[in-house]
Amino acid sequence: MKRHNEQLKLSDAIKEFVDENRLQDGLDKVDVKKAWKTLMGQGVNHYTKNVILKKNTLHVELSSSVLREELSYGKKKIIAMLNEHLEKELIENIILR
Repeated sequence: MKRHNEQLKLSDAIKEFVDENRLQDGLDKVDVKKAWKTLMGQGVNHYTKNVILKKNTLHVELSSSVLREELSYGKKKIIAMLNEHLEKELIENIILR
């Protein structure tokens, strides 16, 4: 970390802290959950039991088999929407269960 006599933007200091403490994976997991909730809407969220990011695969647990089937047809679109919202290519695959 840079010393006090060097000026450092707050955003750079936070990024450096996150990098040094290897916190990005945890932050990504939280961001993905928020993105799912925001983008999928109340109807889908009502049936969403759990959203977990493991490596580059998003695991989504749903309580409705009908909804699971519907969402399975749009996996590529969902991945694209989530990645665009997150502003990085974080998700490569979705597993609906």
